[in-house]
Amino acid sequence: MHAPSSLAPLALSMGEPAGIGPELALKAWLARESASLLPFAVLGCPDLLRSRAQALALSIPIEVSNFEEASDLFHQALPVIPLKASMRDEPGKLDPDNAAAVIEAIDTGTRAVWQGKASAVVTCPIQKSNLYAAGFKHPGHTEFLGALAQELSGKKAEPVMLLAGPDLRTIPLTVHIPLNEVSNQLTGERLKTVARITHQDFQTRFGIENPRIVVAGVNPHAGESGTMGKEDDDILAPAIKELQAEGLNIKGPLPGDTLFHARARQSYDVALASYHDQALIPVKTLAFDETVNVTLGLPFIRTSPDHGTALDIAGQGLANPQSLICAIALAGELSQKAKQS
Repeated sequence: MHAPSSLAPLALSMGEPAGIGPELALKAWLARESASLLPFAVLGCPDLLRSRAQALALSIPIEVSNFEEASDLFHQALPVIPLKASMRDEPGKLDPDNAAAVIEAIDTGTRAVWQGKASAVVTCPIQKSNLYAAGFKHPGHTEFLGALAQELSGKKAEPVMLLAGPDLRTIPLTVHIPLNEVSNQLTGERLKTVARITHQDFQTRFGIENPRIVVAGVNPHAGESGTMGKEDDDILAPAIKELQAEGLNIKGPLPGDTLFHARARQSYDVALASYHDQALIPVKTLAFDETVNVTLGLPFIRTSPDHGTALDIAGQGLANPQSLICAIALAGELSQKAKQS
């Protein structure tokens, strides 16, 4: 007998139909008891999920549902909230006609959270190139969610990508840009904005009263007093001093090559990295299957696995659901904290 959850269910978007998203959603439901997952409802196509479950020999009852009934249904069957747009079930083969449903799932899940019908949105991986071909105008998930947040709240949103693993949390100050553009886009204002959002969300979402933040330098040895680049001294250091004057517990810039070993990691709660790979390589190396992508700076909770659509193994039963399971678990944990605060 399962006690009813006092929280609204989590909204899980199915992601790219040709990828491993449907398989991950199915396997996550199978792990609901062992991983102590809170109820979630999948935004997707019930027939596609039934077809994928049958192809993978997964015995999973799948029921059409809505957010109001999903929590009660969850322990007996996987609740699926159908979309208006259709999805074609061809694992490994991208189809531009699927783009509308992928976008609709994210949009519907986000609006459900905003309306209080869902507690958080969890997103399975999308294939951005397939969405671009259909006219999608955002660089990725995070930016799309920021635009939705701004539309719903009427306030400008500053989404921040946090990679949260069991032993390390990192945030890239610049994200999906070429490496030779980092110096142009790594500004003091960007650092201050991200650090303030991080400080606030670590207090309110993660319950850390005085979050310890460190900043990884952009150049080798954090520029070594300007002999290996000026950005650390001219851009990062002045912004960090301003943030310290505001009361933030922040240090840096520190050399990136000594910031991520075990002893160093004990000295901070989150590391702000200057560019994408500086943030993602260490956290994925330490815990690829357990790391979760969390979007800070939004007026709602969003988590996601930290990997892509894996088209090459889609439909073969090889996908590891652990990162999605961790994403669902963290979304539930953050939702519970939000309700208690």
